[in-house]
Amino acid sequence: MSRIKVMVVDDSAVVRQVVTALLAEDPDIEVIAAVADPILAMARMKVQWPDVFVLDIEMPRMDGITFLKKIMAERPTPVVICSTLTEKGAQTSLAALSAGAVAIITKPKIGLKQFLVDASDDLVTAVKAAARANVKRLQVVEKLTADAVLPASDHHSAMLQTTERVVALGTSTGGTQALEVVLTALPRVTPGIVIVQHMPEKFTAEFANRLNGLCQITVKEAQNNDRVVPGCALIAPGGKHMLLRRTGAQYFVEVLDGPLVNRHRPCVDVLFRSVAKCAGANALGVIMTGMGDDGAAGLAEMRKAGARTLAQDEESCVVYGMPKEAVKRGGVERLVPLNTIAREIMQQLSGPMVR
Repeated sequence: MSRIKVMVVDDSAVVRQVVTALLAEDPDIEVIAAVADPILAMARMKVQWPDVFVLDIEMPRMDGITFLKKIMAERPTPVVICSTLTEKGAQTSLAALSAGAVAIITKPKIGLKQFLVDASDDLVTAVKAAARANVKRLQVVEKLTADAVLPASDHHSAMLQTTERVVALGTSTGGTQALEVVLTALPRVTPGIVIVQHMPEKFTAEFANRLNGLCQITVKEAQNNDRVVPGCALIAPGGKHMLLRRTGAQYFVEVLDGPLVNRHRPCVDVLFRSVAKCAGANALGVIMTGMGDDGAAGLAEMRKAGARTLAQDEESCVVYGMPKEAVKRGGVERLVPLNTIAREIMQQLSGPMVR
């Protein structure tokens, strides 16, 4: 099996040197070039096109976002962004995700060399995962389950049907684009929505604000005790878990710290399990594009609790990982294309939920 060919594009000589050395230590990866800016990169690409780019954002002669868009227009190729995270930079990096980047490794302004060494496992994992991403269509810790945050339900206390309905969405790689497709297609009058999108801290607020400006519904980063109400989508904050809770006939979210679950925080399984426990047959679960298996177990629990469940189909996924695992575990009633998910949400929740 051939090695993954990587091109590093970063104006920092230190970053190029350290990243090249770290990636070269893995026998499955070959760094074919490390260049200072996109203009030099394009010259090298005429000779040999990489399987994965590791790309900075702020560079001379051409910025990384412009270069990323050129790559996606000419020959879509997985891109891992390696950028400095600041309040201003979060919006720029979010733009990179929207333009097609499949992963982000954040780097500090100081202690850069040591940070890159410490984050070498994350970098290698991101590059290998990116190499499997299907961009042509639009990290190592103990893998805990949702039990670490919320005990499983025996489903004997399934909630009776109410007029309040809840949609729970879970997604990861490719999800920024996929969520935009779904949420912008929803009408103003739509059931309350709770969302986990795997995303680092500082990104989710900007992501929610951006979607809020594009959608008929309200989209916001969730805060603890926010009500889940019709016409509003709540996105779990990066670095926090989000759970659905219920008081009487009203739903609200709990935002809390906790361990990484399925190597993620926020975690789709944690949200889906809480929806299964609190909403039961009053809910619709949707799992969309993403690497790994986060959400697969939780969607199965939702279905067992009486919820309707959908998964994005393989053809429209950037990465058919999370939906595929959900199908394997029996949590998916139907596979649907991305561009029909919004319509399915409205159809599924327009009538009685109980079969």
